Amino acid sequence: MEPARHLRALPDGARAQRRLRTVDATRLPADASAGEAAISWLLDLAGRLAPGVFSDIDREIDAKLARLPSRVGEFGYDPWGFSPAAFRNPLRLLALLYRHYFRVELDGGHNFPAGRVLVIANHAGQLPADGAMLIAGSILDVEPPRLLRAMAEYWMPTLPFIGTMGCRVGAVVGTKQNCEDLLRRDEAVIAFPEGVRGLNKTWDKRYELQRFGLGFMRLALATDTPILPAVIVGSEEQAPALANLAPLARLIGAPAFPITPTFPFLGPLGLLPLPVKYHISFGAPLRFTGNPHDEDTIVERMVGEVRGAMMDLMERGLRDRRGVFF
Repeated sequence: MEPARHLRALPDGARAQRRLRTVDATRLPADASAGEAAISWLLDLAGRLAPGVFSDIDREIDAKLARLPSRVGEFGYDPWGFSPAAFRNPLRLLALLYRHYFRVELDGGHNFPAGRVLVIANHAGQLPADGAMLIAGSILDVEPPRLLRAMAEYWMPTLPFIGTMGCRVGAVVGTKQNCEDLLRRDEAVIAFPEGVRGLNKTWDKRYELQRFGLGFMRLALATDTPILPAVIVGSEEQAPALANLAPLARLIGAPAFPITPTFPFLGPLGLLPLPVKYHISFGAPLRFTGNPHDEDTIVERMVGEVRGAMMDLMERGLRDRRGVFF
């Protein structure tokens, strides 16, 4: 299988092996990307401030990574660029945010089926913190741990550092072919059928599921893949959008340019999400049969079942939570 075309060429054998030998908890190879170096610096600082916390996190993620199914080649990468060695430091950062910043509570992890699965989730909060917490939770609080392959927007690989880093930690550009190939390899794939419509929501539309695309259902039918509905409660409050300047977003090639209580008034710091408490719920897996090339009206009825299951999970999550920050 050929790697996705947007990826850069992989390093030669000697260089790749050198990278894999030298990646550890506190040290990165000299040719690490700026993104990897920034993560390493943040982890080093956090480790100095709270060494006990990181000792617990390191033990936890090392145990989980050892059991994480992955299919990598002789140089430590899979066809889409995922590298377990490069994933360790980002996972340490995600685990820190998961356990101590968003203080995630995860329910329904036992619903995760073995083999291929398409996780369908809601999406909000401008930056993809909700997707990152779903990925962390599926490793830390699902038994056995699973790696969720995120279907990223087409503009992801155009972002400096983030595009390559995203591939190294398992994200792929959300093309039909990428998704189908991953599912046929029995991977767990996460998709957000609201697309940028979910990211662009303003505060008055919080927790209102936007129109779903039909592509995920056609892929599930074509690959005989169960759908696992997932809902995140908390992400809508992490960066409440007061307005979306769509013309400015188009000018800079971004899917949205939100105005929040902190952005752009505080500059880059205004992009940091508020320390809300996350509640993640996985529902029972749903199976559908049919022709993936059926008319939209037929596929829409199936999509409606998934959307209804997610609305039930969301209503229950909103009803049961005690507050936004606790």
